Amino acid sequence: MSSSPQHPAPAPMDLSGADAEDLALYREKFRRRLPESLDELHGPTEGVVELPLHMAWSGLTSYDMGKPRQRMGLYRTVLHEGLRDDLPLYLNQDLLLQLWPVLRTLVGRTLRVVWENAFPELASRTRAAA
Repeated sequence: MSSSPQHPAPAPMDLSGADAEDLALYREKFRRRLPESLDELHGPTEGVVELPLHMAWSGLTSYDMGKPRQRMGLYRTVLHEGLRDDLPLYLNQDLLLQLWPVLRTLVGRTLRVVWENAFPELASRTRAAA
């Protein structure tokens, strides 16, 4: 799940040592949470999903999967706040692949790079959608 020649990790530019270290720690936070494979993601594709407080600590806690904006919000929240054990429960592989071309623009750069480096199929979905 590390960088590959096709998907090198971005090098911090013009960052002090402390800032570069903070960025590396932030990147590692997301890497540690990654599933081994997208095949592990068997979360719901319909109905109403209730997120626990450790993920939905600010804003919505209940998401209607039938509403595109709420579905996108759920995925954004889970990607940013979910722990490793949460991802298979709340994310669905097929839905993640479908949403990724737009979802990648709604998540932070560090999270996007970590997920696309670990799962090239996400980056290829983006190129195919362009």
